[in-house]
Amino acid sequence: MLISSNLLLPPWLQALLAEKFFDACLTHKGARKNEKNIFCLDCCISICPHCLSPHNSHRLLQIRRYVYNDVLRLDDAQKLFDCAFVQSYTTNSAKVIFLNHRPQTRIVNIRGNNCSTCDRGLQYPYLFCSISCKVDHILTTKGVSGLSSFFCDCKFLPLSEPGSDDGLLTPDSVLEPTGSTKTSSSSGGYGGVDCKTLACTATTEIVRKKRSSLTNSCRTMFPRITEISSNLMNRRKKAPCRAPLY
Repeated sequence: MLISSNLLLPPWLQALLAEKFFDACLTHKGARKNEKNIFCLDCCISICPHCLSPHNSHRLLQIRRYVYNDVLRLDDAQKLFDCAFVQSYTTNSAKVIFLNHRPQTRIVNIRGNNCSTCDRGLQYPYLFCSISCKVDHILTTKGVSGLSSFFCDCKFLPLSEPGSDDGLLTPDSVLEPTGSTKTSSSSGGYGGVDCKTLACTATTEIVRKKRSSLTNSCRTMFPRITEISSNLMNRRKKAPCRAPLY
């Protein structure tokens, strides 16, 4: 988010886009789950679950994180913004969108479908990779007057699951674009393995156990034959006897 553009936004949106979430709450240092992952739109501050009491009547937004990036549930974001053409992702059976743009890790594909602000590759027909990119685009093309159609009139925004969600998406989930054929059982960049690898490993282990049990049962039923077979297999090959010369 550009600083010059940020100054034209409402105070709560300025604070939301600039806030650093998931830092430990200084008021509740010794408490468990004290990460500041809730944003109060009325006070323009981030709070932890232990700070909810004074803000129960305020508009509260749950912030979630995946791979060091802040995301919002699409259902929550649509109550505040016009999220049209912002690429959504599916994780843990819920659609989410990114709050701020992410650093580029690949070379920009000029011929592909890219974000109108930061040129990140997107699926068709999306135009923006995050809320901040759409806000920047509106301010650049339409000015402050264009924001009137971007915001939604939201006077009541409670937490979907107060106190029961720490806002962290599980490490074994994967952010997949909407409509992708992949499932959330794949690895999410933490060095895990996918379902096919796990299935092959399990099958190999079962075959090994079956072979081991079959060998042990054969040794029990035919101990003498097994011993002879082992001796024949372990016997070293002697020097060959040459035929006598006549």
